[in-house]
Amino acid sequence: MAASRRSASCSVIARVKRDPKLRIFSLAHLIDVPTLWRAYDRIREDAAVGVDGVNKRMFAERLLDNVESLHARLKSGNYRHRPIRRVHIPKEGGKTRPIGVSILEDKIVQGALRDVLEVVYEQDFLPCSFGFRPKRGAHDAIRAFDRVDYRGEVNWVLEADIQAYFDSLDRNWLMKMLQQRVADKSILRLVGKCLNVGVLDGEALSTPDEGAAQGSAISPLFGNIYLHFVLDLWFESVVKPRLRGKAHLIRYADDFVIGFERKDDAERVMAVLPRRMGRFNLRLHPEKTRLIPFARPWVGQRHGKGPGTLDFLGFTLYWRRTRGGRWQMFCMTRRARLRRAITAVSEWCRDHRHHPVEAQHAALTRRLQGHINYFGVNGNLKKLQTLVDKAERAWFKWLNRRSQRACLTWQRFKSLLRDFPLPKPRVVVTIWGK
Repeated sequence: MAASRRSASCSVIARVKRDPKLRIFSLAHLIDVPTLWRAYDRIREDAAVGVDGVNKRMFAERLLDNVESLHARLKSGNYRHRPIRRVHIPKEGGKTRPIGVSILEDKIVQGALRDVLEVVYEQDFLPCSFGFRPKRGAHDAIRAFDRVDYRGEVNWVLEADIQAYFDSLDRNWLMKMLQQRVADKSILRLVGKCLNVGVLDGEALSTPDEGAAQGSAISPLFGNIYLHFVLDLWFESVVKPRLRGKAHLIRYADDFVIGFERKDDAERVMAVLPRRMGRFNLRLHPEKTRLIPFARPWVGQRHGKGPGTLDFLGFTLYWRRTRGGRWQMFCMTRRARLRRAITAVSEWCRDHRHHPVEAQHAALTRRLQGHINYFGVNGNLKKLQTLVDKAERAWFKWLNRRSQRACLTWQRFKSLLRDFPLPKPRVVVTIWGK
């Protein structure tokens, strides 16, 4: 069964590669029971539950029956996507990010549908796209920007921010984009069911007519397909041939930067980009979209600072001199992101100060290690050390307030840290290796 499915997937890949304009009429057969099983296995044990309250452990009690029943309903066309439960995640500046939580059965369908559509679109996506793709990540996007910058092909950078991207996707446009490659009506109907779902926010049920629920397994792929047509193909086939100098687009999901060799090219693109986005119901944030001088400083420049800084994927990119006096681009944790991490750790220590020390240590270690795994790039150890130091201080402060009678001295706390050490800052990912 697995061998036959791999053969079918390879056949689709080969056909798509041969003909960039080929429309695939037969894809639904790839959503079989093994595909649903794999989608189920990828779901985390502690994943948030949807409106039915069913978690992975409860679903597993009759796992075989549940998966086979789901496959039968998909095959007969009787499957219906349940409303999603909306939760609000705090953001900077007191704002929140709405996240949609589907029921576990719908998560399985979304994961299987994503696997099938990726068979087609991974062959189409351009090298400039790095977000939510196999064997690609945020660090790869930064490396790609560094490569073109190091070659001297970037003197100006257009830093862009799309407002409420996933909430603004035009579903009609997305379906038209999908139909350029996918002609299987069963798959298109299933996509429609995943898009056109009700949203339960508290006790209020609404049915939005645009956007894709952020947080679902398939939304990142929908977002990539949308910007593949809106931005990537347009930039490569329409914009670049009309420019006088070199230009490079680097995109991670809806975060992207465009590097230009010439200022006049950058200004022309900055003028037309909002109109291009507006045609597809997208809007650039006026305060977060800007043009930045980012040329490598003059080789003989030994004094003074480099050009402006650039924020991208949680990092601040900037030029600085190495010990040998050579100018090189480095990155550090963005100030707002570091401040948010420090605040989150402090609030966690306050809220969990009465838990056993062993449990607190395990949870703090996971939090800090997760941050280090992403921001642990060479040249950023100072910012990592700042977070660990602030975490130690916060932990000491709130452990000391567990009791009004006992007092925890700093010396006793240092002794406790020897038994329960927090992660040390270290380089996990090497980006700058020249």
